[in-house]
Amino acid sequence: MTTRVTRAKSGSGLVSKQSSTIAGGITRKRAALGDVSNVNKENAKAVLKAAAAAVKPRITTRSSSTSLPKVKEEASVAEPAKKKRTNTKVEAPGSKHEPTRKKIKVSDTKDWDDLDAEDASDPLMVSEYVVEIFDYMNELEISTLPNPDYMATQKDLQWSMRGILVDWLIEVHAKFRLLPETLFLAINIIDRFLSLRVVSLAKLQLVGITAMFIAAKYEEVLAPSIQSFVYMADNGYTDDEILTAERYVLGVLDFNLSYPNPMNFLRRNSKADNYDIQTRTVAKYFMEISCLDHRFLKYPPSMIAAAGMYLARRTLYRGDWDANLVHYSGYKESEIKPVEALMLDYLGSEPVRHDAFFKKYANKKFMKASIFVRDWLIKHGYSKPSENGEDRNYKQGRMLA
Repeated sequence: MTTRVTRAKSGSGLVSKQSSTIAGGITRKRAALGDVSNVNKENAKAVLKAAAAAVKPRITTRSSSTSLPKVKEEASVAEPAKKKRTNTKVEAPGSKHEPTRKKIKVSDTKDWDDLDAEDASDPLMVSEYVVEIFDYMNELEISTLPNPDYMATQKDLQWSMRGILVDWLIEVHAKFRLLPETLFLAINIIDRFLSLRVVSLAKLQLVGITAMFIAAKYEEVLAPSIQSFVYMADNGYTDDEILTAERYVLGVLDFNLSYPNPMNFLRRNSKADNYDIQTRTVAKYFMEISCLDHRFLKYPPSMIAAAGMYLARRTLYRGDWDANLVHYSGYKESEIKPVEALMLDYLGSEPVRHDAFFKKYANKKFMKASIFVRDWLIKHGYSKPSENGEDRNYKQGRMLA
């Protein structure tokens, strides 16, 4: 049995499809349109009006203007909060929250030259961050200072014993040809450890050789083996004893080896001295005095470096302590004078206190700095030869030269 489709029925079907898609693409149920099979013109008009009425509120709800002001209000409320947060972080130069060190640099911009600008194209010089780096190092040097009076808690030790130990370590350091940073770090490890623990005289050398072993592994590219340190200690200790002492010392120091030594600050100061090699070599000699003399323990490495540079320039007649040196060292001439006086007091003693230290800098490698300084001291009345003419160490130093 076949079903016939009349023109009227097919037309009504087309009308029903058009009426179902007029509402902006919104499909509605057939019940809202009535009986599709009996639609006439009047019913079609009524259906279209009903469809328009049904679609109208939906269009207004989508394009409702009441929701847009809310978004704008929320944005306007959030914007002032963002501005307040940025205003608290960005402050004008010279504000009360700015560090004092930066204030001094801003106020002294007319007195010193910006020597970092010429290194802007050299990424190894990190001139963009060098100020922040040294500000951080200035904080570290205070936190890594030992107790300058720690010998009061040591029952078996005296300051003279510390000087003998350091003089022997300088000799070990020279034979291994280690970096200057290794020596300064080793002495700092010893002083910080003795500030926290009481050590017997029998274990003092073990502390010293262990500190040099730790510092060498921290600073050197190729550190000497533990067997080499055992040999330098005349086989007084075994490998296991040094390794055990290493773990104990690092545990006491909380594995904190972030010590900015005077060499770091001397390199910074040399920028204002045009990297004069003679001044730097003599300054190293003066700075190393701080390792031997316990009276320098209370002074930060940056001040020791500035005093070494100041006294070296004085002995070499390099001129005054100008604004550039004040800026890049961080110290005025009046602040350096007490440290310089201690260095001159140590060097003016008769006879020379520590043999290895004097002989090391009497070598041509260090431009005979100890002999040069000794002659300068005698010439300017800071030191006098012994009754026999010359003390033993001074004479031996000249023979080595």
